[in-house]
Amino acid sequence: MERLTQRLRLAEKALKTLEDVLKLKNVTDIHRDAAIQRFEYTFEAVWKASQSFLRENEGIEAGSPKATIRGLFQTGYFNESQAQLALHMADDRNLTSHTYNETLSDHIFKSLPEYASLMKSCLSSIGKQIKKTSPL
Repeated sequence: MERLTQRLRLAEKALKTLEDVLKLKNVTDIHRDAAIQRFEYTFEAVWKASQSFLRENEGIEAGSPKATIRGLFQTGYFNESQAQLALHMADDRNLTSHTYNETLSDHIFKSLPEYASLMKSCLSSIGKQIKKTSPL
């Protein structure tokens, strides 16, 4: 449980950095690219925290981000629309290595607020469940 709690805290900190850059006004290409970089490491932290949660709390082994998303859906932590959005988010994460493509970068950047909101909701649900199940 300690490792899961550490992963959850790390994911929450990463998400905060993404949220901070998304609050900026008068966004330049540098801000956009920084936001995409923060999205990359936030996505990684959130899916790994979710993976640990599924393993420890639900007995589900998920070896990839998409398997983790499916596990969150199967256990009721994501509804169908959240799961679909999360799968799109995973696809966009996989495309971030192509951010030299201006059109793609703009597309991913415009999706980041919705992705950040989804990740925040996911971490909140996991945190609440951990509090319910952990001994005082």
